Formats: sequence, structure tokens, C-alpha cells
Amino acid sequence: MQTKLFSPGHLLLALIALPLALGLAACGKKDEAGAAPVGAPLNAVPPPAGKAWADVVSVTAEGGYVMGNPNAPIKIIEFASLTCPHCAEFEEKGFPHLRDEYVAKGTVSLEFRNFVRDPYDTTMAMLIRCGSPDSFFALTEQVYANQKQLFDQLKPAGEFIQANSTPPAQMFTVIGERGGLSDFFAARGIAKDQSAQCLAKPEVASKLVADTSKAGDTYNVTGTPTFIVNGRNVEVATWDALEPILKQAGAR
Repeated sequence: MQTKLFSPGHLLLALIALPLALGLAACGKKDEAGAAPVGAPLNAVPPPAGKAWADVVSVTAEGGYVMGNPNAPIKIIEFASLTCPHCAEFEEKGFPHLRDEYVAKGTVSLEFRNFVRDPYDTTMAMLIRCGSPDSFFALTEQVYANQKQLFDQLKPAGEFIQANSTPPAQMFTVIGERGGLSDFFAARGIAKDQSAQCLAKPEVASKLVADTSKAGDTYNVTGTPTFIVNGRNVEVATWDALEPILKQAGAR
């Protein structure tokens, strides 16, 4: 059956219709099952001169950001929501190991794709994209490290939007300013005027929503975090479950 396609405008309206509440919907752990075929150990690949692989970041046509060797034999896509506590848990417990023990060897690359599930999530993803590709992973890490604090700051923004029937085109700006996000990112190198310009582009939000919808159809992403290893949804959501799959694929 052919999937019905919606215009970016309709997708954006669908996002705006979501509740302005931070919860666990669409954010949860999957069954920790599945494994890749056992492969021979892969040889490390030297990074470009004067760089570490973790410093090599590029943007993909699908809207993701890839860290590491673009030709790595093991390619991971992580679909994650910035307002998902389980994603923050992986960032804390798994990402440092993945970056320093696997991506660093040039045998594994990590592509992060935002899976937006609420207007706050979308606003933060828009602000992270205000920076250069080199700052994407550092800013994402900062959001996860301060997630609980950001949740508390964002509540007044949601209340203001609901009380004042804020027009859709202004919603992301209101969340950025009244939710403290503009200040948060200004302290991390994204100037407030730069943030304002980024949040005034609803087409960016529409693209994030469209990419999220496509992820669900293409990779059967039903919760976050979800990991795709060499094109296959491995149906795990924790580092303890993901690492053995990487080792079986030869990253050891």
C-alpha cells in the first residue's frame, strides 16, 4: 500500500497540535534482543592528519549528523528525542563509550537523527542546528546533561502559549525566549540574535517533522532511542544491549 504523503505545512500543524506537556510518550525501552552476524575483528582506520575521528562531523541528505569515518564498515543511525529521558540515559552511559572506544577507531560511525515528538523537542533541535556541524554533538550532549533543568524552565512557555493562543509561526520563538532556551544556548556559543533567526524558520520545523514521520515508515521507529546498525533496526535501546551487537559485527 502506498503511504500517504502530507505537505510540510500539514505536518507542522500536526506537531503544533501535540500537547504542550513533557512526558514519556513515544519514549521508551524496547526488548533487548537481536544480534548482528559474527564478523572478524576490524582493523582500526587512521583519522585525517591532525584530527580524531570524533572531530569529523558531516551533515547527511536525510538531515542527520554523522560523527566519525564516513566510510566506516559499521554504520549506526540513532533516532532520539531531546525530551526523552531514556535518550538522556543513553547519552550519559553509552555515548562516551561509543565515541571513545568505537568511533575513535574509525570502524564505527554514528549518525544522530532527531526524532521530534513535541514542540519543545523541535525548538531545541532547531537551536542546535544554529551552530556549525562541528558543534552539533557537543550541544546535543549539553541538552541531555541539563534535561531536567530545561524541563522546569519550559513549563511557563507552554502555559503562556496555551493562555494566549500563540500563532503557530511564533510558537518556537516563544518557547525559545520564555522557556530559557535562548539563554541556555547563548551561554554555549549561539548568540541570541542568531537563535531568533533560526526559530523564525517554520520550514526547518516542518522538515524535522517530515523526517520523523519518514523514520517511522522506513525503519519502524516507534520509540526512542532506536538504533539502526548497517540498515537494520536492532531493537535495542541501551548501551549494554547495543555494544555486544557492535562487537559481533567486528568492532572489537
